[in-house]
Amino acid sequence: MTESLDLTDWAILVELQRDGRLPLTELGRRVNLSASAATERVKRLEAAGVVTGYRADINLEKVGFTVLAMVRLKYPGNQHEPLHRVLAERLEILECLRTTGDDCYTLKVAAASMGHLEQLMDELAQFGSTTTNVVYSQTLPYRGPLGPPRTPVG
Repeated sequence: MTESLDLTDWAILVELQRDGRLPLTELGRRVNLSASAATERVKRLEAAGVVTGYRADINLEKVGFTVLAMVRLKYPGNQHEPLHRVLAERLEILECLRTTGDDCYTLKVAAASMGHLEQLMDELAQFGSTTTNVVYSQTLPYRGPLGPPRTPVG
């Protein structure tokens, strides 16, 4: 669908990423559409699978998760289902990416303490060797794409 997204669609996506609870009348005003036209555009983006959901961003520290870490996992086998079960069950695992290179997976995890993180790492170690990096701060929070992909120069 990327080729059929116009600048108005991208403007809508930017606004929805900034505030998923934005009233459709306000969304329309911001992107120069009527409320009904904005509603139709949003419905079309949802139906096409471009907009896949809406969520609240949570301050992890305020809900007791004071340690944030990135974990790289080298998974030696080809039976990934046991790992996928743990990923689904452990709510401390916020995100998981399957990647190329020596590490097969990169996980973003939140823990209540270093001891909690250690327990989680012990559980993940059954699947292969891990490398853990504790996060000091988040320089750029996740924001999603704020416009269409740029064509490389050259």
